[in-house]
Amino acid sequence: MNRRHLLQNFAALAGAGSLPAFADNSRILLGQSAPFSGPAKELGEQFKEGAMLVFDQVNQRGGVNGKRIELRSMDDGYEPERCAANTRRLIEDGVNALFGYVGTPTTLAALPLLTAAKIPLVAPFTGAEALRTPFNRFLFHVRASYNDEAAEIVKQITSVGITRVAVFFQNDAYGQAGLAAVTAALKQHNLAPVSQGTVERNSVDVATSLNAVMAGKPECIVQVAAYKSCAAFIRGARKVGFLGNFYNFSFVGAQALASELGKDARGVVVSQVVPFPFSGLTPIAGEYLQRVKAAKSDPSYTGMEGFIAAKTLVEGLRRAGNDPSPSNIISGLEAQSQLDLGGFFLSFSGQKHAGSRYVDMTILTEDGKVRR
Repeated sequence: MNRRHLLQNFAALAGAGSLPAFADNSRILLGQSAPFSGPAKELGEQFKEGAMLVFDQVNQRGGVNGKRIELRSMDDGYEPERCAANTRRLIEDGVNALFGYVGTPTTLAALPLLTAAKIPLVAPFTGAEALRTPFNRFLFHVRASYNDEAAEIVKQITSVGITRVAVFFQNDAYGQAGLAAVTAALKQHNLAPVSQGTVERNSVDVATSLNAVMAGKPECIVQVAAYKSCAAFIRGARKVGFLGNFYNFSFVGAQALASELGKDARGVVVSQVVPFPFSGLTPIAGEYLQRVKAAKSDPSYTGMEGFIAAKTLVEGLRRAGNDPSPSNIISGLEAQSQLDLGGFFLSFSGQKHAGSRYVDMTILTEDGKVRR
């Protein structure tokens, strides 16, 4: 089957109306679908800001192998259907690679499209196991998985003698992934969730969920939802007298949650999958802070993840050589068997696209800070 027929078949599969237009040879075109509006917009904005600190600097120095990087970002509002439509458009526009998608349900919606087009997606902002198993050679994960985060959260919970754990989770693929991860981690300690409650994606209607969770008389609550939903639930729980701790996965966005909660953020625990970004404790954090200061911006964990993700992709692009085709980018990324970005280590191969298992734990303060 010739190239034209292959492209026609892909267009039919993806629902596209025309054949892809391939990127010109003077640039490297990256495509991103992420929330830049709606209740999860801070995640998309902060991730992109962190990534652009890297891409702008690379472009100022002449690009990668003489080619400038162009990041084309499209807003999906954290809705799967919009993400799928964006992905079709980006593939039609001839992207060399996809980058920095935000969320489990959105990335899952894009997965069959990018797989059919054989376009790599680098650094999706999700740790869902459904995107890691079975192995997909077109997905490259920079962050640890939700299973890794759940294991660390439950380890901390059980270390202080807590046994009654409830789960508040988003009613979609992200929430189900987190619930499964927490349930599996609890099972390792002969425990199970005492109660559960759900919230719809992009909603703050948590009244029914609050009643369901509190019925189990939990000592602590693990949350697997976007920051506005989690903040609404925390406020509601405090109003009815819940005095236990809240634990959140990194996807919540620590700064976004702290800003949303104000003084109510005090004592909320958030797991993290990149190094502490507010001081130069590691070389990568020092470099990030230097770039943030030069850009007159504010540091954040999500921004740090975007920064690390962009540096990882740039290394892959360099190794791809003068022809940054999707297949060469995949080979360039897989060649990074021992990548040290300055205290943050990644390892990829032809059989392994999960680069890191790094997890750290942080706590929020009432003045909007994040502490280790």
